[in-house]
Amino acid sequence: MDQISETSRTIIPGTFQVSQDDITGQIGLIWQQTKAPLIVPVLKVMVVLCLAMSIMLFVERVYMGIVIVFVKLFGRKPEKMYKLEPMKDDVELGYSAYPMVLVQIPMYNEKEVYQLSIGAACGLSWPADRIIIQVLDDSTDPAIKALVELECQRWASKGINIKYEIRDNRNGYKAGALKEGMKHSYVKQCDYVAIFDADFQPEPDFLWRTIPFLVSNPEIALVQARWKFVNSDECLMTRMQEMSLDYHFIVEQEVGSSTHAFFGFNGTAGVWRISALSEAGGWKDRTTVEDMDLAVRASLKGWKFVYVGDLKVKNELPSTFKAYRYQQHRWSCGPANLFRKMAMEIIRNRKVSPWKKFYVIYSFFFVRKIVAHLVTFIFYCVVLPATVFVPEVEVPKWGAVYIPSIVTLLNAVGTPRSLHLLIFWILFENVMSLHRTKATFVGLLEAGRVNEWVVTEKLGDALKTKLGGKAPRKPRIRIGERIHLLELAVGAYLFFCGCYDLAFGKNRYFIFLFLQSIAFFIAGVGYVGTFVPTS
Repeated sequence: MDQISETSRTIIPGTFQVSQDDITGQIGLIWQQTKAPLIVPVLKVMVVLCLAMSIMLFVERVYMGIVIVFVKLFGRKPEKMYKLEPMKDDVELGYSAYPMVLVQIPMYNEKEVYQLSIGAACGLSWPADRIIIQVLDDSTDPAIKALVELECQRWASKGINIKYEIRDNRNGYKAGALKEGMKHSYVKQCDYVAIFDADFQPEPDFLWRTIPFLVSNPEIALVQARWKFVNSDECLMTRMQEMSLDYHFIVEQEVGSSTHAFFGFNGTAGVWRISALSEAGGWKDRTTVEDMDLAVRASLKGWKFVYVGDLKVKNELPSTFKAYRYQQHRWSCGPANLFRKMAMEIIRNRKVSPWKKFYVIYSFFFVRKIVAHLVTFIFYCVVLPATVFVPEVEVPKWGAVYIPSIVTLLNAVGTPRSLHLLIFWILFENVMSLHRTKATFVGLLEAGRVNEWVVTEKLGDALKTKLGGKAPRKPRIRIGERIHLLELAVGAYLFFCGCYDLAFGKNRYFIFLFLQSIAFFIAGVGYVGTFVPTS
């Protein structure tokens, strides 16, 4: 009996080893049989498509760079491009000569920042009887609603014309709140509406620097200001966001304003002509980018927009990875879904020139809102790494190195102080491209989370208050919140590709692949952004 048992112990491991070798051999055989007829052709097609998208993005970035140089050299500031007559007192009419301005502040459970935004809006310099502050509170927390209402009453007791408005539902989210706000009878006497999200703090002279554009130029519908980030130095993640958003404001918005008088409304820190807003159809909640939707519809009616880059409004960047992921899903999914809904409407429109329609469809939507996301993830995180397994598929050096390097450098001009963080920015943007690509497909296919709206968490001074000037305590780790499987899966794929390239490959991509895999792993375990103590 003992001999039989001993024999079993020697046979069973051997049998397992043989079966394991068989499995490995079968996988190798399947790989060799499918590689030439299937994998190589598919990968070649993917490389060609990705290179085409890279060229489109490269041309777009170079074009915008040339326009910006031209704007700076020739001083094409909005003050020179449009009439700008300063507002003056009228002896006979008095303050009634000034237009009536509505200031809307939509908010939802904004416990940390409601005082900042309401205080800044009430501090705007404008004739007191020619301005109405409207707080649109969609809060679901009774305690927060009570605090916001009390704050409004406090400012009302100081003589500020402030209205506290609530509704019994959250239909349409922010767009729904803004739409309801415009229905109140006192709004009918207003000519213009300024909009500020709950974390935005305009300077007192904001209206004096924006309203004259609208008063002096009846063809202008919107004046947009630039964002200034109060917490950009809070952590490395906020520095990365600053680099991306500075490029958007300094280059993309400036180019749209100076060449086509069109750009996407940023949803806040802007002033609308109410008649233009109404003519465009008002606020709609069919996508999660109601601001961009309104801007496109107003542009198709022939209205012009002005971007004033010298006018900055303080606001807060998302400083937690969770909040940033939700924000980026909305900002990527919404434009793709709006493009799906409006592409044919733009093409059929007869009020704007063919050149402007081409700019909106191709440059504004297709290249910046779709191609930019897809090529970043699909090319640099999927296709390029896959070529290490298939030496038959080659990626030209201009597509793998030169074009992305030039595009990256052009993007960095918006934030010179962060040039030394360029490598971190590339790695972080590639990580975020995973979520942006996923959200873009959701928007284009109108699937799943297409209408998901999660309000971006703002911390205000809460973090400083909680820390009390001391070093932050080690946060409690909640596995469900800290572990992100998608990032970990992509990180593992890139690490495997890097190991294979190091051992067998000739492309020498392994340096990039290892660095990028580490970035995905770091994001995958949630070690990104600010940790907020729970107590």
